[in-house]
Amino acid sequence: MRTEAILLRPGTTLTALSRTDTADDVALAAGGDVRAFERLYRAHLPKVHSLVRRMAAGRDTDELTQDVFVRLWQKLGSFRGESAFGTWLHRLAVNVVIERFRADTLRRQRYHVGEDIFEVLPARATRGDLSMDFESALTKLPDGAREIFVLHDVEGYKHREIAELLEISAGTSKAQLHRARMILRRHLGGQQ
Repeated sequence: MRTEAILLRPGTTLTALSRTDTADDVALAAGGDVRAFERLYRAHLPKVHSLVRRMAAGRDTDELTQDVFVRLWQKLGSFRGESAFGTWLHRLAVNVVIERFRADTLRRQRYHVGEDIFEVLPARATRGDLSMDFESALTKLPDGAREIFVLHDVEGYKHREIAELLEISAGTSKAQLHRARMILRRHLGGQQ
């Protein structure tokens, strides 16, 4: 292990020195210096990782931490220095985690669970012309069920592929497809 000697001028503290180095690294990294960004990454990784782990209850901690540093690289030019860099990075990390929670919540809301899903579409009155308005029926499906129905039954994707695309389990894909088919049968069956 290599150690480096740090020579301090009289009156210079180690804290002041590290703040200056951080400010220099921030400026250099904002200008595209990858080595300066790496120094920032190494200096702030433990705190960011710990924060993310606590906020996410240990789920996807490494992925979220990586997302924080990707966002840092993208947003570094917007750091104005009005607060300490660590404070700004902390807020950025919190925002990344909150955005992920919101996205996950929206994704879960797309997939309706429960028996009341079968009551979403009332059966249409019988028509004499036996025509089926398939496109109209598709628009009546809940978003998640419609998306999976189209991917599986129209586009020919397998449940495993749908699960990867939509970041859900294959079981959820199968359940949503079943619900979509049942709703479509009820809706289209009422037209005969």
